[in-house]
Amino acid sequence: MKALYDLPAPAKLNLFLHITGRRDDGYHLLQSVFMLVDWCDTLHMELRSDGKLSREDLTTPLPADDLVLRAARALQAFAAPGQGAHIGVAKRVPAQAGMGGGSSDAATCLLALNRLWQLDLPLDTLARIGLTLGADVPFFLCGHNAWVEGIGEKITPIALPAARFVVVKPPQGLDTAQIFAASDLNRSTSVAIITGFAAASKSEVYGFGHNDLQPVAQRLCPAVTDAIDWLGTQGLQARMTGSGSAVFAVLAADLQENSQEMTLAPSPVGWQVHQCDNLGAHPLQGWAV
Repeated sequence: MKALYDLPAPAKLNLFLHITGRRDDGYHLLQSVFMLVDWCDTLHMELRSDGKLSREDLTTPLPADDLVLRAARALQAFAAPGQGAHIGVAKRVPAQAGMGGGSSDAATCLLALNRLWQLDLPLDTLARIGLTLGADVPFFLCGHNAWVEGIGEKITPIALPAARFVVVKPPQGLDTAQIFAASDLNRSTSVAIITGFAAASKSEVYGFGHNDLQPVAQRLCPAVTDAIDWLGTQGLQARMTGSGSAVFAVLAADLQENSQEMTLAPSPVGWQVHQCDNLGAHPLQGWAV
């Protein structure tokens, strides 16, 4: 295979995010459900025979050395001499949103180059590489919606009912490290039980728990509160995903059934408002076993 075209890198939403403690090395212990949605970046991959790695920004300009190139370099250590790639990245998932866009791009890059370079590395190996790039990368490699624990490395696949969501990303972003370093961050939420979550009704699933990072994020970035309040004026109960600044709300059942768009009031200038469905599995599920 000479080239792999138009490979999706889906975003995720955190249905809840609880901080249950902190390790001696400073890493936070968390519990969350990561849910894939059909808001995707797209990676275009082409084989190079000169051993070089290059990246083309097809939409939004990216940092000179982003997670895609870092993922490619990490995997190239397993490749034969001369194997390289040209990677085109069409960014659609906003950055600094808490939606894992960069981590998802890295995961799709690993899966694609594992196939393009015919490495046949198993999923466990790709996940170990992915964890060196970012805590969320192994989730996007696993291919399932998941109950996530530890520092993000304990991933248990779960099934979620089909649903439709509206996601709002204000123009301001948030620094994840700053949120986790905040003195007023709650780090003592009681540990939840996965069986209790799995047995919940659909409405309970999408209303379960809370996001411990949200109060700190709202203090640091008032636009998070503005986005939650804006959705609230339209009868939607919103919460933040990940470390923000994006927030989301589940839509009514009648809109979910036919993937219909909800008519929303005009949003403030600069906000990204996107309606999307959740995914039962990653589009590249099974590319590594």
